[in-house]
Amino acid sequence: MRTPGYSSPVRLTAVFAFPVALLPMVGVLLDLPGGGATPDPASASVPWGSTGHEMAARTAVAALPPEMPAFFLDAGPELVYLNPEPDRWRVREAVEMNEAHRYDHYIDIENLPEGALDAPDRFAYLRLLYKAGLERPERDAGFLPFRIVELYQRIESGWRRWRSEDDPARRRWIETGIVRDAGVLGHYVSDASNPHHTTIHFDGWDRDAPNPEGHSTERGFHARFEWSFVDAHVTDEDVLRHTGGAPVEALGAPLREAVLAHIMEAHALVGTLYALDRDIGFDPESPARPEAVEFAAERIASGARMLTVLWWSAWMGSEPSPAP
Repeated sequence: MRTPGYSSPVRLTAVFAFPVALLPMVGVLLDLPGGGATPDPASASVPWGSTGHEMAARTAVAALPPEMPAFFLDAGPELVYLNPEPDRWRVREAVEMNEAHRYDHYIDIENLPEGALDAPDRFAYLRLLYKAGLERPERDAGFLPFRIVELYQRIESGWRRWRSEDDPARRRWIETGIVRDAGVLGHYVSDASNPHHTTIHFDGWDRDAPNPEGHSTERGFHARFEWSFVDAHVTDEDVLRHTGGAPVEALGAPLREAVLAHIMEAHALVGTLYALDRDIGFDPESPARPEAVEFAAERIASGARMLTVLWWSAWMGSEPSPAP
């Protein structure tokens, strides 16, 4: 757990789940604290960029069942465009907007007190973090699972209104909201598939943590993996090899449980990510080793699969229950 005076590296609150080219900085500004101040882990944003996020969204859209309402299927290009949207909100001059969203991109599992993720909402969660003594709970823990659940619930609510609305104009307005929320949801689901977004080791192994395996403490690993390596070496075809061909099914577990399982799947690979970097390397300037490409592509595919399932589940879950 971070304590007062802890000198943490600047967190790259960007995107992961879809490692491919990190896009040009689309209005996302690097915000580094100056004058010897303790770096804020959420103060820098170096996102995957549009290429990586759009790759994830394209993969998710392509897997949607044909039974999805036609307007949603037709919105594929918009869903792809919207996946990087939360990184476009990260503008230093827009202090209020930036502060409202910057901590939604990650969760530092190692810093969480027992039972924190059982909190019913982000505010109850925040109270638990304060009670546990985290110096700056919003920074030192992050809100990623809550952001995913909140957006999913907005989409499901929109589908319910769409099903019951008879006025064509109002239905079109509801459709606009559903597509926008679904596109933005994709960003955070993508983030959650990158091990860097689930750990205190978000940009090099934490120098204050035990490191018996000799993992790199290099600052810049996050961007090198998410941005440079994926941009140089990962393709749509690489990702598709990991998507599988099984039909999409609605969530088989409660929403919160499924979201946490998605995050913990990525978190379980933190050690693997660092071991691959130590033993093989994620070098954008050299020919890529297959093991490194496959790891990045599988993580992208994991995010894409989860996104398709969440989109489909929100639609299916909005169906009215049969009358008794």
